[in-house]
Amino acid sequence: ECPFCGEAAGRELEAHLWARHGHVLGDLGPGTGEQLYECPMCSLTCTSIQILEEHVDLHLEENSFLEGGNVRDLELAQQLQTEEDERQKSEEEKQEREEFKKLQRQYGLDNSGGYKQQFLKNMEREVNRGRMQPFDYHKRKADMMESLAFGVDDGKTKTSGIIEALCKYYQNENKDVRRVWLSAGVDHFHSSLGDRGWGCGYRNFQMLLSSLLQNSLYNDCLRDTAAIPSIPKIQSMIEDAWREGFDPHGASHFNNRLHGSKAWIGACEIYSLLTSLRIKCQIIDFHKPTGPTGTHPRLFEWVLHYYSADNGSGSKVVCASKPPIYLQHEGHSRTIVGIEEKKNKTLCLLLFDPGCPSQEMQKLLEKNSDGTSLRLLRKYLGSLKEKQYQIVAVDGVLTLEEKSACRHASQVLTSEKIP
Repeated sequence: ECPFCGEAAGRELEAHLWARHGHVLGDLGPGTGEQLYECPMCSLTCTSIQILEEHVDLHLEENSFLEGGNVRDLELAQQLQTEEDERQKSEEEKQEREEFKKLQRQYGLDNSGGYKQQFLKNMEREVNRGRMQPFDYHKRKADMMESLAFGVDDGKTKTSGIIEALCKYYQNENKDVRRVWLSAGVDHFHSSLGDRGWGCGYRNFQMLLSSLLQNSLYNDCLRDTAAIPSIPKIQSMIEDAWREGFDPHGASHFNNRLHGSKAWIGACEIYSLLTSLRIKCQIIDFHKPTGPTGTHPRLFEWVLHYYSADNGSGSKVVCASKPPIYLQHEGHSRTIVGIEEKKNKTLCLLLFDPGCPSQEMQKLLEKNSDGTSLRLLRKYLGSLKEKQYQIVAVDGVLTLEEKSACRHASQVLTSEKIP
């Protein structure tokens, strides 16, 4: 190929150069009478056309080598980048799978068994550690199997009479409480060997239901629920609500299945279950803090209004007829059973926590209590600083038509948000 015009010259390059480009090559060496030839690529002067050809050939070979090398380098770089992208994608997919499995385990959706399996496993662990005798193991296993067969809670984590004891205590308390509003009677249930770590939502439903069963207003709604159901029974009841058409979006999150799992439940599942029983309730969403340092004063004010709205009594202790309130935040749920107003006008919620064992709750029943056990229940404004809270509040009975309307609305279920 000619270095001047790029035309293919083959073996006739010399003739081509003289014929087409002799005006460039035909310079004479100054003062020597010798014909000189200048390289068109680097301006080097050659003394013969043969030397020039060889010299130009070297340029052409060098360019060809560099171009081929660049291509090979580019291909190699692209290959290495592709391999790195594939490796990184594989690592990300692996990490996503591990995170998903972790979330499944955390929220009880990993098919590792439910209440029964965990109860038996934890009892076996207690026996192996010498904390439980084999006789007790077999007895408790038989009691548990009977409880599950009838779908009724065994009552071994229940503490009754706390609201009545609190009413008596506050009537004699004269230190810093100006007024207090208490819910209707409610039993406390705490987590057991079978649901420790995931059963708080179910235990809070049991607390709420224990109050509703004592109120004749809800007799018709609860005629098929004469006793507190076990956790597996509650799971089946929620599945029944889903089959009726309540909250299909939430049901799909659990693949329409709770029974036999350790799945966590929240406010939406409680709402669906209560509404399916024709119990009127609402979800209130406190979706962001409304006070300084991440606090929720609007939540406290809402609870005060809930308990005090229908009671204009000026009594220091008001035992309201209102049921307790289900309180949910990320990772845990509790039951609001009352609210204090201090003499300095600050408010303090009274909460039943399913994580608190019966031994501690029973201290509230002791006569001549000095109130120190109330620390188990009291939550001040600075104690509730999660980003979001939801509550489920019960407020009467639904007609069949209202239930149908609620079912339709729950198919696009949204909660009322407090700004």
